[in-house]
Amino acid sequence: MQTKKTYTLQEATKKLEHFCAYQERCHQEVRQKLMQMHMIPEAIDVIIVHLLKHNFLNEERFAKAYVSGKFKFKNWGKVRLSFELKKKGISKHNINSALAEISDEEYLGVLNNLAEKVVFTIKETNVLKKKKKFVDYFLYRGWESHLVYDKANDLIK
Repeated sequence: MQTKKTYTLQEATKKLEHFCAYQERCHQEVRQKLMQMHMIPEAIDVIIVHLLKHNFLNEERFAKAYVSGKFKFKNWGKVRLSFELKKKGISKHNINSALAEISDEEYLGVLNNLAEKVVFTIKETNVLKKKKKFVDYFLYRGWESHLVYDKANDLIK
């Protein structure tokens, strides 16, 4: 039978410092990790306060890193980015400041480049079905519907 490992406050704090230093984390991820380590609620609060005070944990920095990464590597639109950050319990203020980091030119540039690539990968002869597949692709990735429909009408005729 396995016994669950227990941690002292110092051990858990060190472990979470490394956890946060490795990659940006949100409060929710840190709290979850501490609960998996079977820490009591009082210890969880003490450790989170320590991480905040020593700048291991910073939600604004997390939100900006998350938005930057998912936008650049997964080509997610602002709708999906906002939704995913809300799911992680990030404040509206931090979500807005993170989304503001993406310039309108860069945002539309990514949409245009991606649209050019995607339109050629859709092997559909029926124009309406092709538009639907195109639109579904972009809406799933969280691009604003008005931008997607305009782009579909421009590229698919």
